[in-house]
Amino acid sequence: MFRQRLTLCIICLFASHFLVSAQEVIAPYGLMVNMLLNTEQVFLNGYPVNTPLEEAVTHRENWQFTNISTARPVFGWMFPSGPANTKQTAYRILVSSDKELLAGDAADLWDTGKINSDQSLHISYNGKQLHPGSVCFWKVKTWDNYGRESAYSDIARFKMADRLVDYATDRHSIQKQDEYPARLKKVDENTYFIDFKKASFGRLRLNLFSETGTDSVSIHLGEALKNGRLDRSPGGAIRYSRYMVQPKQGWNTYVIAIRPDKRNTGPQAVLIPEYIGEVTPFRYCEIENYSHPLQEKEVVRETAFYPFNEHDSYFHSSDSILNQIWEISKYAIKATSFLGVYIDGDRERIPYEADALINQLSHYCVAREYGMARYTHEYLIHKPTWPTEWILQSVLMAWHDYIYTGNKQSLEYFYDDLKAKTLIMLADEEGFISTRTGKVTPAVLESIHFKGELRDIVDWPHTGILGLEKEEGGETDGFVFTEVNTVVNAYHYKALTLMARIAEALEKTSDQKFYQDRATLLKRSFNARLFDQKRGVYVDGIGTDHASLHANMFPLAFGLVPEKHIRSVLEFIRSRGMACSVYGAQFLLDAVYDAHDADYGLQLLTSTGERSWYNMIRSGSTITTEAWDNKYKPNQDWNHAWGAAPANLIPRKLMGIEPLEPGFKKIRIKPQPAWLKHAGIKHPTIRGDITASFINRPNESFRLEVSIPANTTADVYLPFYSEEQKVLLDNKPVTYHREGGFSVIKGVKPGKWSFHVYR
Repeated sequence: MFRQRLTLCIICLFASHFLVSAQEVIAPYGLMVNMLLNTEQVFLNGYPVNTPLEEAVTHRENWQFTNISTARPVFGWMFPSGPANTKQTAYRILVSSDKELLAGDAADLWDTGKINSDQSLHISYNGKQLHPGSVCFWKVKTWDNYGRESAYSDIARFKMADRLVDYATDRHSIQKQDEYPARLKKVDENTYFIDFKKASFGRLRLNLFSETGTDSVSIHLGEALKNGRLDRSPGGAIRYSRYMVQPKQGWNTYVIAIRPDKRNTGPQAVLIPEYIGEVTPFRYCEIENYSHPLQEKEVVRETAFYPFNEHDSYFHSSDSILNQIWEISKYAIKATSFLGVYIDGDRERIPYEADALINQLSHYCVAREYGMARYTHEYLIHKPTWPTEWILQSVLMAWHDYIYTGNKQSLEYFYDDLKAKTLIMLADEEGFISTRTGKVTPAVLESIHFKGELRDIVDWPHTGILGLEKEEGGETDGFVFTEVNTVVNAYHYKALTLMARIAEALEKTSDQKFYQDRATLLKRSFNARLFDQKRGVYVDGIGTDHASLHANMFPLAFGLVPEKHIRSVLEFIRSRGMACSVYGAQFLLDAVYDAHDADYGLQLLTSTGERSWYNMIRSGSTITTEAWDNKYKPNQDWNHAWGAAPANLIPRKLMGIEPLEPGFKKIRIKPQPAWLKHAGIKHPTIRGDITASFINRPNESFRLEVSIPANTTADVYLPFYSEEQKVLLDNKPVTYHREGGFSVIKGVKPGKWSFHVYR
């Protein structure tokens, strides 16, 4: 009997191994150089072309290339998923100056040989010197833990910049796309109304006919409607412009050259590349005084944006409002990327840390793109803006960059700058910082690269900031500014905790301990001096008994609230509603979901009130706006990505997908569905796609299907109902542990898995 069982086991093991080995081994894909995909793409005047990179560099055209500017670039790829628990065990990279040589599996620049390693990201080039302006070819093969060797990947290309440096952040060129009207309507004999369905930054190209060459045609472009026609006096910074064209006799093509705006093309603004040409945001167009029949194909919007793959992400749920909010937020990330830097909308076109922080997180969640976020963060290190809290946000952005990419290069290069951005030079003996106690010296300002006056902001705008005095209430919930500001010091605490983790990642042990100790001191002082025990809330600062939403949501979002006080702080937060700006809403929702109040989080996300994301849609905008409504910021614009927080809140908090270890080496999947019946998401990461979908019967059962990329593991969180509940993994009982209201399965391996918990 024993021999029979042993023989059967051996046969089963052999069969299992045979099945695994027999499966097709997919080659590595998604090859990246300096974390950029598609480095071989060539653009001509912003339009992608099929001319191979190695050919394009040999003849004159107005080409645009992705230039690799570091002498030792880093390579990465996505390791394909296979059987459950597939992991890479080895790789071999070939880099060549000759495509034909590489096609024969040989390399004249670098051949790593077989390297036993699971590393698939940020492998630093270590071959022969790469020359400025040269085109290089590379490919990679891998081995997995089942002993299978893959074929080589497709050959990828990259072009070295004309000047090479030790460190820089590379980006793609800005792209153009021709878009045709979704609707073209003849209003009267000489007038046409055109709707492109969504607003975008671009310009208009027209085919026009004239019998005599003496016509004068009016072109109107704008973002807003009024009584079914283009609103020609929309107010604020909502865009409208008018242009005249005098068509020559016969058929001709005309490009409407957009007039530069003095404010958003000034010295501080980021300028549009010349090969794109000046742009304006518009959805609607009206053409007047044109009597010839006009066809849709004769009207083209040349839209500009940073390369964006629509298929990198998706989200859909049982709530139609939530779906619309996801779509406008995701689209806002694409539409506002037209400069290759995160900016504050069209009014100024200036990078600000607060915009960049929200934009960064949202971009990570909707596209597999990391260069634009890093470039903007590093731009702001040397060109910071005036709010105290936003200086501190540089540390937060640096950490987000590392935890999402797993790449330390930026941390290493800007480490001393990040230390200064903690503003620890302003701290007193209790650990509090202040800009009002005489500690903001010229040396401090120089260390953070700022020339000006630091001022606390809390939220924006402030009361009366727009010249309307008390008529405009501002977005700070009546916050009382004192010398020791609760919001500023909540940010300082977060910066200290993250600086300690950055020091740990860079193996700077003494710095790590220093920042941990400072964070501990500040947390103790913060709760002793700023928490009102009687009311169970935080006050706005030392010297006032006023308690605002902001003074409570930021400490909760940043981990300052002791467990015993979370309930009272959360109750107060609930009582204030959405008493913050669209910027503040990022941290309000972070706080609410981190405190596991999923019902209130979903209530805020799907609200149809005046202070809601749905109100942006209802107002007529197709890109997220700068404020909840014109009444809260009369000079707002309709193309502001700091209003796109749901693009990261839905993936990170509602669906619960976040990196636990740098570069998504370990993942947390922690859905908080509240009353949603079902939802599904695709979340891009630097290692591959995470997918998750659930069917939810609140307090009865919860089914979760997930796909976890190769070379990762995940901690999966399900609802906890009772000690008698059943928890299944692929229809078999699985070990879990309780963590508050969650049933947690640790260390789930790569692959596709089905979880089910029910009473």
